[in-house]
Amino acid sequence: MPTTAIYAGSFDPITRGHEDLIQRSCEFVDRLVVAVADNSAKKPLFSPDERVDLIRRAVGDDPCVEVMQFRGLLVTFAREVGASLIIRGLRAVSDFEYEFQMALMNRNLSPGLETVFMVPSVETTYISSSIIREIAQFGGSLEGLVHPSVAQALVEKYKIGNAGR
Repeated sequence: MPTTAIYAGSFDPITRGHEDLIQRSCEFVDRLVVAVADNSAKKPLFSPDERVDLIRRAVGDDPCVEVMQFRGLLVTFAREVGASLIIRGLRAVSDFEYEFQMALMNRNLSPGLETVFMVPSVETTYISSSIIREIAQFGGSLEGLVHPSVAQALVEKYKIGNAGR
């Protein structure tokens, strides 16, 4: 039976670190649903539709990857798409406590749903969406940190003529 996993997040925007986890996840699952959270409590830079589009551009036409939006509980969405695994990235030890609590709660809500923690590549460990937004806002180079189409979208959002080039 094919294995479906979910890699959920805000992806505001998708970074090379996210791309790394997506590619490596596809090495051990048949189908990876990249789930863009539509959290009304947050004020994202990009709309959910824009984030879905940027992820699709960044990952290309990989047959393993499907990009979707979701709202509500991740366990409910996992049930809807037939996922048995949740992929979570851990950049630092400080991420672990929160992610561990979430994994336990998800298991409590849906006992058959497992969480797999992955560490990013050494080259992408320091990259986060919030740092990327700050670099873009102040016109810093985004080369190697995000896909070129993401860099261009950030330039357009912040109306900066030379960021990411």
